[in-house]
Amino acid sequence: MTLFKPASAEGVLQAVQWAVSEEQPLEIIGHGSKRAIGGVVEASNRLDLSGLSGITLYEPEELVLSAKAGTPLLEIQATLAEKGQELAFEPMDYGPLLGQKPGQGTIGGVLGANLSGPRRLKAGATRDHILGIHAVSGRGEAFKSGGRVVKNVTGYDLSKLMAGSWGTLAVVTDVTFKVLPRAETETTLIIDGLLDDAAIAAMALALGSSAEVSGAAHLPYPAISRVAGGALGSDPATLLRVEGFGPSVAYRVRLLRKLLEKAGPMQEAQAEASRALWRDVRDCQPFAAVPDLPVWRISMPPADGHNMVMALRMQAAVEALYDWQGGLIWLAMAAGEPEAELVRSLVEKHGGGHATLVRATAKQRATIATFQPQPQALAALSARLKAEFDPKHILNPGRMVPSGMASKKAA
Repeated sequence: MTLFKPASAEGVLQAVQWAVSEEQPLEIIGHGSKRAIGGVVEASNRLDLSGLSGITLYEPEELVLSAKAGTPLLEIQATLAEKGQELAFEPMDYGPLLGQKPGQGTIGGVLGANLSGPRRLKAGATRDHILGIHAVSGRGEAFKSGGRVVKNVTGYDLSKLMAGSWGTLAVVTDVTFKVLPRAETETTLIIDGLLDDAAIAAMALALGSSAEVSGAAHLPYPAISRVAGGALGSDPATLLRVEGFGPSVAYRVRLLRKLLEKAGPMQEAQAEASRALWRDVRDCQPFAAVPDLPVWRISMPPADGHNMVMALRMQAAVEALYDWQGGLIWLAMAAGEPEAELVRSLVEKHGGGHATLVRATAKQRATIATFQPQPQALAALSARLKAEFDPKHILNPGRMVPSGMASKKAA
């Protein structure tokens, strides 16, 4: 195996140009915190970007931050916190769910995986906050897109194209993000004892109000017992987060209490207790605590998800956690098998969506399409993009579509 660990964008360019000339595929990694997501990469050579580290520009007044792709996310979050700012899309830390220590992710990995957390329903995902990139394509050509200002138009927005591409189109070396002020405080209203359907209805009512809810999640048993150190007990809990200035937060929480007064018993988590609770939801802590079970991440219409879960529970042992008002569902398969055909067929039957197998054994990842299979027209478009950016399949081959499955589709 050849290991490349460049300390500059020029070094990345040289490594990719070598791979192109020798037709030698590369596995692209930062700190490897999300390496277990997706198919097993079919490459014996590795391009390690952890040497590309450091914030290169930060202008708090302009709400802009630039950094090298290998910069630890924790470093960026700490720098922003000093100025009372944050990445508003609340990127998830996959480390604990995948059996690693927390805080290992990089800012380039955030873009590659298009991460977002509970605030996704209000602030959007990574792709909605990226302003610009520098990168090297699979052709061995350096390019840039976007810039360092919030209002910037430079033709096709390749920056957004890199979001969720998992390193299969280009190697990003530098990124520029829009940042936003952090809320002064927050309160989470907790409704106890709701069943899934009632919880979905309560969250929809809250999101449709003027309370400006920035997080809406439902934790059935046993997921609820694995957050906040078990402090919330074992009864299902529905969480509604309100952020902002103190008096405004207090007023909006009272509004929610009145709106949902018939829903069930309520309690509140304030400030840091609320933040800790949402970190557990963000990082899927309930399923990080059961490390041997396959885990699905499913995105589908909020009104349909609980019906899909109910149908699934009739045929398989499964634990569930709902985020994004029910639009994001985490599933842990208690019997140890992903049951991919069953899960995806029920998702399609109940409104459609995307089911990604985010945690599984290497054997399961080699035989199951871990990312949602695309419709024929979209798959053809993706193949054309891949051919334009990486015609020799140098970058992360097998990560998003295992070669065996690609050949079957071609046939």
